[in-house]
Formats: sequence, structure tokens, C-alpha cells
Amino acid sequence: MQDALFSGLFGALTTEHRMNYIANNLANVGTNGYKRNTLAFSDTMAYYAHDEIREPLMNLRSQSLFPEEKNMARPRIAKNKIDFAQGAMKVTGDPLDIAIAGENAFFRLETPHGTYLTRDGHFVLSSDGTIESPQGYPLQGDGGAIQVPPGTRTITISGDGQVLADGELVGRVSLVSVDNLEKLEKLGRNLYKAKENLEITEGDGYASGARLEQGFVEAANVEVVTEMVNMIEVNRQFEAYTKVMQTADTLDRAANEKVGKRVG
Repeated sequence: MQDALFSGLFGALTTEHRMNYIANNLANVGTNGYKRNTLAFSDTMAYYAHDEIREPLMNLRSQSLFPEEKNMARPRIAKNKIDFAQGAMKVTGDPLDIAIAGENAFFRLETPHGTYLTRDGHFVLSSDGTIESPQGYPLQGDGGAIQVPPGTRTITISGDGQVLADGELVGRVSLVSVDNLEKLEKLGRNLYKAKENLEITEGDGYASGARLEQGFVEAANVEVVTEMVNMIEVNRQFEAYTKVMQTADTLDRAANEKVGKRVG
């Protein structure tokens, strides 16, 4: 019964990982620009040496010398993927809130550890007039950080990224695209970077068709109902795998008791 026990264990561990991702997606429903995580699964096949042996038979009545082929499937996580589908536009009316319309486009933020990408378009002004994220990371323009002169009353950001302070051009928001979205990984704080040992080629996000919408932020692309259905499904799967392990353990105990029982 060890095969049943291990198959149930593999399945339970896999569903536990899936539950963690679902819970994280639901926890970030209110996070601006958040992109949901999805998982893909594959069967890990357990093979035996005799599975590859093809023995000749003298006639139809001949008995096989080796056991019949028996492959056992154990589900495991094959791939973790970020869903970069466009999120809904949420009206805020704040002139420093800018949402990206277009899937393959990102803002550039300068952090103490380097330049990273983000989809979160909620920005604030620092004490010296620099447009930055709530964490204090300056938003990068074509020529570096964008600063708004003191005393500015009206800030206008056009669809192609031009920043106007009381009608005067002070910079242009840098919007970049990447050659392959699957090369990106989440860093935390809604930031993205290239995966380890991979390089990304950045392009002009505006040239790829992306535009900015002032006074909006992009909502998370998480569908609450879908994630709740997935959570219920995972709970039932975990219960089923737990039942498999309990049944296998019960049968093992019964077998041990009967084999070890003294007769006569």
C-alpha cells in the first residue's frame, strides 16, 4: 500500500502549494496593478526496470517472465506563471494616479538595489517635488527622475507620458515593454525583475500601443468568484488525498496485524 500512500502524499503537497497561490491572489484583490499567479501541473511517472523489457513469446500460451508494465502517476507542479492580463480601470481623480492601458508595458522605478518594473500607477510628490511611489522610489522618465516645480497648481499627464506642470513640460514618463513576459518574476512590493540568469530586452511601451490614463489606477486582475471556486475545489481535493492516505494506512495496519497474528 506504499504506492497509494505516496500518491496521496504527492497530491496533498501539490494542492497545498496551489492553495497558497490562491490565498495570495485573494489577499491582493485590492492591490493596484497586481497580476495573479497561476500553476500548471504534470504527472511524474514512476517507472520500473522491467517496464522497458520486451521479451519474445514462443506462442500465445507462453507465460511472461517479467511482471506486466505498471506506471504510476504522481502529480507535481510543473510551472508557475504570472497572468499579465489587463486589469480594470479604477477612477480615483488624483492627478498623480496613472493607469497603463496595455498588457506589455511597465513603469520604471529607481530603488536602492537598482531599477525595477511595476504596474502600480499610484504616485505621490516628495518634499522636493519628485514624483515617486509611496515607498519612496522615484518614477523614471526619459531623462531620469521627474521633478515638479514648487508651487505648481495643475499637473497634467498625457496619454503618451508627457508631464506638464501648469502647462510647462517638465518630463516624460518612461514606459517600457519587454521581449518576453515569462522572463519576469515578482520581487515583492509590486515590483518585477528579470529571472536569475536571464536577460530581458526593453522596448518602448508607447510604440507597442500602450497609453497612460491620468486619474485612474489599474485594479488587480483577480476574479474573486473564480478564485473562491478554485479554493473550494482545492479543499475537496486535499480532503480526497487525505482520505487516500488514511485508507492506505488502515490497510497496512490490518495487513500487519493479520500477518503477525499467531495461529493455533
